[in-house]
Amino acid sequence: MELPPPLRRAVDAALERQPVAELARSAAALSARYRAEVRDGHYHLGDDRAALAYLATRLPATYAAIHSALEMAALALPEFAPETLLDVGAGPGTALWAAADLWPSCADALLIEGSASIRQWGERLSQELTLDVTWRAGDILADAAPDNPLDTVPRDLVTIGYVLDEISPARRSALIARLWALTAGMLVIVEPGTPAGYARVLAAREQLAAAGAHILAPCPHALPCPVVAPDWCHFSRRVARSRIHRLTKGAEVPWEDEKYAFVAASRVLASAAPAARVLAPPKGGSGRVVLVLCRADGTAGEQTFSRRDGDAYRIARRAAWGDAIG
Repeated sequence: MELPPPLRRAVDAALERQPVAELARSAAALSARYRAEVRDGHYHLGDDRAALAYLATRLPATYAAIHSALEMAALALPEFAPETLLDVGAGPGTALWAAADLWPSCADALLIEGSASIRQWGERLSQELTLDVTWRAGDILADAAPDNPLDTVPRDLVTIGYVLDEISPARRSALIARLWALTAGMLVIVEPGTPAGYARVLAAREQLAAAGAHILAPCPHALPCPVVAPDWCHFSRRVARSRIHRLTKGAEVPWEDEKYAFVAASRVLASAAPAARVLAPPKGGSGRVVLVLCRADGTAGEQTFSRRDGDAYRIARRAAWGDAIG
């Protein structure tokens, strides 16, 4: 997957005269903060150097992950056509671009971002879009307060991507409750595809289900998650690396795989819920395919398909990690 052409051109223009060595140093420091899940009271993207490093190395990957998560949710509820969007902890507007690509109906977006550096870049990039976009400075925990008058109108689509890792566990529950209260249609939460990221998504899933939300994706059911440690539920999307991306990372390969975990919850039941979801890369041999499936009955495990299974085998042979089956 690549960034949409207008976004890619705008990012390339922003990075055109930036020294690669400086971008590489900032990218390495940013990556270390993300990996360590640092919560020191400072934004990961707290200055322009970090913001530019993010545009060079992380934006393509987070866009691919958020777009893929939203796409799975859209397939589960094909009649959903959001007109309004709220993105919390918006960064450079990653979810905005993904939503605009998937839902042309989206006409009005409110993006909340506390870091002035990345917000300013997001404002510049979003000028390439035709919908009405409002950016607002704000701490997402403060914005979660029930008496905040600016966030009392629910919006059709609410997103929060790659943000929960920056919030202490004690405060996540209140934020998710507030986001669900602001959701008129669908709420999508995306996190890194690590065991820790999956644990955050799982806790959010359980909280939302207890609040009466309908789980749209990736799960084909709203029963307790059947995935057992040391396994964890996550997916992967291949991302094309631009020249500046490769140079900043010192990489030779023109692509990378971004792993992510997510949950999509809705006010209404999924109208196109799958019978199962593929949870791992398929394995195959001569005349057979082995899929790890999460099923609508709340179970998960390997299932082998052979030529004797006819249409089911042909479907399994074409299936990829993350695909809905049935």
